[in-house]
Amino acid sequence: MVNQLSWKVGGQQGEGIESTGEIFSIALNRLGYYLYGYRHFSSRIKGGHTNNKIRVSTTEVRTISDDLDILVAFDQETIDVNYKELHDKGIMIADSKINPKKPDDTKASLYAVPFTDIATDLGTSLMKNMVAVGATCAVLNLNINVFEDVVQEIFGKKGQQVVAKNMEAIKAGYDYLKNQLTDESEIMELAEADGQNRLFMIGNDAIALGALAGGCRFMAAYPITPASEIMEYLIKELPPLGGAVIQTEDEIAAVTMAIGGNYGGVRTLTASSGPGLSLKMEAIGLSGITETPLVIVDTQRGGPSTGMPTKQEQSDLMAMIYGTHGEIPKIVLAPSTVQEAFYDTAEAFNLAEEYQCPVIVLSDLQLSLGKQTVEPLDFNKIEIRRGKLITEDLPDQGGYFKRYEVTEDGVSPRVIPGVKNGIHHVTGVEHDETGKPSEAALNRNLQMDKRFRKVENIKFNTPVYKNCPHDEADLLLIGFNSTRGAIEEAVLRLEEEGIKANHAHIRLIHPFPTDELLPLIKNAKKVAVIENNATGQLANIIKMNVGYADKIKKVLKYDGNPYKPYEVYTKCKNIHEEQGVVLNGNI
Repeated sequence: MVNQLSWKVGGQQGEGIESTGEIFSIALNRLGYYLYGYRHFSSRIKGGHTNNKIRVSTTEVRTISDDLDILVAFDQETIDVNYKELHDKGIMIADSKINPKKPDDTKASLYAVPFTDIATDLGTSLMKNMVAVGATCAVLNLNINVFEDVVQEIFGKKGQQVVAKNMEAIKAGYDYLKNQLTDESEIMELAEADGQNRLFMIGNDAIALGALAGGCRFMAAYPITPASEIMEYLIKELPPLGGAVIQTEDEIAAVTMAIGGNYGGVRTLTASSGPGLSLKMEAIGLSGITETPLVIVDTQRGGPSTGMPTKQEQSDLMAMIYGTHGEIPKIVLAPSTVQEAFYDTAEAFNLAEEYQCPVIVLSDLQLSLGKQTVEPLDFNKIEIRRGKLITEDLPDQGGYFKRYEVTEDGVSPRVIPGVKNGIHHVTGVEHDETGKPSEAALNRNLQMDKRFRKVENIKFNTPVYKNCPHDEADLLLIGFNSTRGAIEEAVLRLEEEGIKANHAHIRLIHPFPTDELLPLIKNAKKVAVIENNATGQLANIIKMNVGYADKIKKVLKYDGNPYKPYEVYTKCKNIHEEQGVVLNGNI
């Protein structure tokens, strides 16, 4: 019995690799296992190597595993690219049609199973992925009946004969490999799961669901990897709630339409990735100077330019904080789990309206597209706060409404079109309290100071997630977004080595939570900042806001792949050993 295993299926894009992983993981999720899935795919529709790596566990997991137990290959390239992840007792299951060759430098076993031939004999070669699922069941000693409901849901609309044929394909794959497995030590039977019902979703779905729960009723967006699923989700779910999604002609239209929607009083969302955010920058400045609420999702990917659209990176950080010309107040949130993505997106709409400024929900490809088990979400935690929004008619003030009134907290009363006696100017140039253009020096200072006062005391529930059991840590590990899972596992390994390790994960990126981080950094001997970019953007921001630059070490990865736990552990252990601390008799 094993409590955890890692399974990967690979082949050419367009070959059903994603659906193979989906069917496998959904069935196991329904048995009560915790899962984490990550897809490696090319930036094209068909062709190019793709794989889907799924981690299955009896306890919660938040990242991919270091190694691999089972590799299912539809082509030789899958073996050549991925076999080094297999441990010595790992198993490769490959389509015999490709005449699979086992690399010389691996002790893992190779089994050739006629995926394509079995599927063709049953009616169509398209069912070869179902044969592969069945072969996997043989290795796991898993009853194939657990797939019946999933197959019914996916193929039921095509008729019961199609459902029956797919189940037959699973059984054929199971029987074929079961007869080949002569060594019982190669059976990787999973320990029984708890059977609890949990969600299984990607971060983008959680973001979209959070927007719905937060009162979003309009989305304007342009499709872009890896943010498109947010729009696709809301296209289905907004209309029944009286909302709408518009696919605009470009990113500039999307953000300006979102500003218009929010100005009209409708909670509106737009979502994109790095290239799209670059195009939105001028309009973000418009939101800032007109103090119009705006919620934007940025799902980071490999850049610059088109870069690597389908690969992991965290290199938009500085752009999200300092992008757009001039200076405006802005809030940048960075959820680190699927649950946080849901709650933080809902809260983003409250913050946008309360502080009347742009709020960016910063995600990354691993968080947005990684699919994982999620405990049931608590919709009772969601509240709607609209700040100083006036919807009732106002008394006649004898002049224009002071939409940009200078107030002590920096937040001015806000009206939407149609409110009687709420008429005022709205312009992208500097303006006075009623919105009339003004370049007077005193007015400029008053309005700039007013706008920035708004965000001096942002109220956000958990600006920094902390797992800090040590008052004085040998190492403080800091990250943001999807690195959390790998850092959490690295911390456990460091602790086992006798290294006192604390972990802080930043959720409120801007305004920066200096007061939260300062004591943690001050009381740590060394600080390791783990991020997926080449320049250490988060580390640099910490140095700017907290100081202690001499303590801070950058742990960087920018090859397009997410961190594995052992990578974080190894690099952080090396940082610790640089202090001259003796570990197991070695310096």
